[in-house]
Amino acid sequence: MDLGLTGRGCVILGGSRGIGRAIALGLAAEGANVAICGRTQDSLDDTHQELLQRGVKAYAQVCDVGDAAALGRFLDESRRALGDVHVLVHNASALAVGPSLADWEASLQIDLMAGVRACEQVVPWMIGAGGGSILFVSSISGLEVDPTPDFGYTAAKAALIAHAKKLAVMLAPQGVRVNAIAPGSTEFPGGIWAQVRAHQPPMYEAVRASIPSGRLATPEEIADVAVFLVSRRAQWVVGECVSVDGGQHRGMR
Repeated sequence: MDLGLTGRGCVILGGSRGIGRAIALGLAAEGANVAICGRTQDSLDDTHQELLQRGVKAYAQVCDVGDAAALGRFLDESRRALGDVHVLVHNASALAVGPSLADWEASLQIDLMAGVRACEQVVPWMIGAGGGSILFVSSISGLEVDPTPDFGYTAAKAALIAHAKKLAVMLAPQGVRVNAIAPGSTEFPGGIWAQVRAHQPPMYEAVRASIPSGRLATPEEIADVAVFLVSRRAQWVVGECVSVDGGQHRGMR
């Protein structure tokens, strides 16, 4: 199936590791040009090289997306590198899963407000280019709750879903689609669930056992849905939040 992404300019916030990296590589495999940002130079460089090896235009920059000025510069540079911006994926997260006010602040600034600010800057570009697609990577924590004190993270992810739905209604007449996905627990080398598996096996097994499909997701399984949703094949999907979790959130009710 041709997803109609060849030559499209795609920007990913939080694109150097895990789910973001898999989305970036999935888009490049479809012929899209991709700009990514991340917090660590090494992983960013590795993913940048993988993108270039797929024969597409690629741009990478270290960026703290919680810094509004730095985010704006990254988006401007991405546009210069790629040309028109047709796709924006907000995948960045502070992963601030504690109960403190600092955790609240980090979650709101990075998980939520970075996406809000990016849309403010990018949406006029998309409209000028004849339309586009925005995808917010939320979490099943934004859909249901569990007995852990990740108050700010949960609130930010829920707000991201609500913002996607509101934007979708406002922007659809101008040719810009907005959707969200809610991944479940996803494991990859160096990620939080790989660390939990190594250092807190009982917790890892409890989470694994709670997932009806019997295991944690891979980043590629999340990315497959994300790439489809931002593609022209999903042009009639507007204002949706798609759970990609092996049924995990059903067990949280």
